[in-house]
Amino acid sequence: MCDLTEAEIEAIAEHEHMDPMIAMALGQYLTSHHGDQRIKSIILDDIKRAERCGNTTHAEVLRKVLQHFLATHPEHGNSAAA
Repeated sequence: MCDLTEAEIEAIAEHEHMDPMIAMALGQYLTSHHGDQRIKSIILDDIKRAERCGNTTHAEVLRKVLQHFLATHPEHGNSAAA
């Protein structure tokens, strides 16, 4: 239904405190309206939050999500990966 993976949608849902279906709609809107930089920022914020909470396992999963996102959306803001 959108250009994002389930993990990318879950990262948006986590960050925005919303249902995954709504996060999927938001993610689709952002990817179709040059909002890739916003999605990158959301994932980076989630990584920082996980690290602050000491959840290194979740932070590592999110780093992989970010790497995949940057690899599959190279046209917008592919610099400064975590």
